[in-house]
Amino acid sequence: MTTREMINYVELPAKNIPATKAFFERAFAWTFIDYGGEYTAFSNSGIEGGFFQSELVSSTANGACLLVLLSDDLEASELRVKSAGGTISQAIFSFPGGRRFHFTEPSGNELAVWSPVKAYIA
Repeated sequence: MTTREMINYVELPAKNIPATKAFFERAFAWTFIDYGGEYTAFSNSGIEGGFFQSELVSSTANGACLLVLLSDDLEASELRVKSAGGTISQAIFSFPGGRRFHFTEPSGNELAVWSPVKAYIA
């Protein structure tokens, strides 16, 4: 399989980079490297990326793509999001293949967390 043209980095706006960093560190244990005061790169997140200083937000309401994080315990993930300062914008709901919830982080970006349907063998 070629590694060309595969998604390998994502960048998001952030009104408040320090608050956004603190949220993702507390909620999901992401790690950061700052490149000046207007950009920080993140890792330990499943895909490498960064936050750039901006008054804009990433939201599906304004046509942005939705970044969806995988969880093996959706309720625990929701509690970590809330306790780290995130806001649940769409409570846990079911869809074909799993369940998920949407949240906004301190800079206002919308993300989601999902868990696949677990196969139960009787």
